[in-house]
Amino acid sequence: MLGSTHGTLTTDSRRARVIACGEQPGPAVHGRPADVDDLDVSGRPLYCDVPDLDRFFHPESVAVIGASDTEGRPNTGITRQLVTWAERVGARLHPVHPTRPSVFGISCCPSVADLPEQVDLAVVLLADPLPVVEQLAEGKVKFVVVFASGFAETGAEGASAQERLAAAVARSGTRLLGPNTNLNAFERFRDDLEGPAIALITQSGHQGRPVFSLQELGIRLSHWAPTGNEADLETADFISYFAERDEVGAIACYVEGLKDGRSFLLAADRAARRGVPVVAVKVGRTETGARTAASHTGKLTGADTVVDAAMRQFGVIRVDGLDELQDTAALLARSRPPRAEGVVVYSISGGTGAHFADLATEAGLGLPVLSASKQAELHQWIPEYLSVANPVDNGGHPVGDHRGRKIIDAILDDPAVGVLICPITGPFPPLSDRLVQDLVDAAERTDKLVCVVWGSPVGTEPAYREVLLGSSRVATFRTVANCITAVRAYLDHHRFGSGYRSPFDEAPRTTSPSFRKAQALMQPGRQLSEHAAKQLLRAYGIRVPREQLVTSAAAAVRAAGLVGYPVVMKASGARIAHKTELGLVRIELTSASQVRDTYRELTDIARYEGVALDGVLVCQMVERGVEMVVGVTHDELFGPTVTVGLGGVLVEVLHDVAVRVPPFGEEQARDMLGDLRGRALLDGVRGRPAADLDALVEVVLRVQRMALELGDDLAELDINPLMVLPRGQGAVALDALAVCR
Repeated sequence: MLGSTHGTLTTDSRRARVIACGEQPGPAVHGRPADVDDLDVSGRPLYCDVPDLDRFFHPESVAVIGASDTEGRPNTGITRQLVTWAERVGARLHPVHPTRPSVFGISCCPSVADLPEQVDLAVVLLADPLPVVEQLAEGKVKFVVVFASGFAETGAEGASAQERLAAAVARSGTRLLGPNTNLNAFERFRDDLEGPAIALITQSGHQGRPVFSLQELGIRLSHWAPTGNEADLETADFISYFAERDEVGAIACYVEGLKDGRSFLLAADRAARRGVPVVAVKVGRTETGARTAASHTGKLTGADTVVDAAMRQFGVIRVDGLDELQDTAALLARSRPPRAEGVVVYSISGGTGAHFADLATEAGLGLPVLSASKQAELHQWIPEYLSVANPVDNGGHPVGDHRGRKIIDAILDDPAVGVLICPITGPFPPLSDRLVQDLVDAAERTDKLVCVVWGSPVGTEPAYREVLLGSSRVATFRTVANCITAVRAYLDHHRFGSGYRSPFDEAPRTTSPSFRKAQALMQPGRQLSEHAAKQLLRAYGIRVPREQLVTSAAAAVRAAGLVGYPVVMKASGARIAHKTELGLVRIELTSASQVRDTYRELTDIARYEGVALDGVLVCQMVERGVEMVVGVTHDELFGPTVTVGLGGVLVEVLHDVAVRVPPFGEEQARDMLGDLRGRALLDGVRGRPAADLDALVEVVLRVQRMALELGDDLAELDINPLMVLPRGQGAVALDALAVCR
């Protein structure tokens, strides 16, 4: 299945359509079928069952179709690994081959029909898997893995073949992993490691290797799900499942394309409710990256700004590099919640401390100045001429007595400190060895986060290999950048989780009284005139100026008298998108003669430009405020999205906007304003009064309601400018454009 599965819903059919977690509607739906209470007002799901994947990761019986033990054959290596894996997990393995009596000493079944039992997991090693997958689905096999490539990643013909593969299992209840996947789920995981584990999800198996290798550093991994083309089982299914596993401390993902935006958000929401951090690399930030990902997995990557906003909205921590994925997931999996958000840098060099402080502050970490009493305490063991305000410069960690440990304990005992970071630029025994040991010992007695950046390029030193990596209480990094990224993610995650309320719990399920009024104004396939678009806004309680649509100069003069001078006059027509560029707007008209002349000028320009008019708007002149833009667009993966930003004629130049995916609440609407580079304009600059933020947020929420209720029928909405007046005076939509699907 390609792209989003929410489809295009008509207004009348939206409530009737029953979908669950991005599944195509039909008689057989995995999990609990959605009913009317599981759908929001746009017909999109609000709930997804957690798939039961226990028998996938720990089957009692496994069939290998296409098994081989002939050396040099690709299937032989795969069969050998599966035999070893089945022994390790205690599963009965049944090779299937039409001519071989046995494979690796295990008796073969000539066909799927001859299997001695209903197996939990079938691994298909055939180039043309469809016929046997259909047989397995008819036999109610719980899980099927298809390794073969040549499906949606190859183009339209392959996509069609993949759809047939998906349809074969959708009718039966069998779940399918792949196609175009690999053996990562059947790797050997170390069972001698303790503590919370990382669960790994990758669409490209090789991209998960750095995270898998964390086991060599003593960090536990519990699962690896290589999702491939996601014809059926997808990233969202595994996030939902892993979020419910008590042993999972963090979920690490490498994502090339999302199969369905809503199912991904529901999975991220489940993880957020459970407090399980999700860290993801999502490729497609650039056009080249997006194109490459599509050719690899055959799915839409989604507009990256929308993907990025959606991830942040539901607490998914997005990183760029695999090294960042590795380090951030490891820290989040094993660390306890912070006692405070203050970060202290402890260094043996003033230069190292200053450099680290610059980078950390620029990244948004808070480095509080330690109190005078705390600085005085530290100066008991650190010379007075060294700064201990933060960063704390010890001039060289003490090695001959107890002072070093006392310094570290004193910092950690400060109630304003939640994180201690010690950058060690290189080994310098015995100083660095004693410093590392003191940090490890201090970490064992505190519930605060202790981090070390071991900057040596070698990484073979005993202080690093034996002491730091031997401690489960110290988070060790090899680069300053990764340390800062991980610590920021750690603080952000716990801050997000402490106040998280699922927007799906409060999403509207029934239409508002505004919906019927708005529905009557929609004109399928057409762009509405400004006058009609403003009526649409008025239906949802969004304030517009007093105005009248007129078709003669005399009527314009009468309208100006009723609206009240000064007035604005604008040409109104369904095909006019940029009136200012065409000279079809006049402002500050103060007399009847000006109004009469302007009417003639506007109609003459429209006639010359070949623009059809439904009339001329005579509008109330609104006092100046902050010009904003609020709008609705449709994303192929997530459906309707809501945008707010700095507006006016330079909106395309400034491109200062924030995006959210419905549903979201007031807190997220306010956070959108905080994302804007020009946020300070709303607070008042150069003597101008602060804008009415409450009114702006209210408009954003009303536009969101409109986007949800009108759903796919509203292709685009653009309120620009929305004039946000001084505090307490509201916001007025001065212009609007609406396009109906």
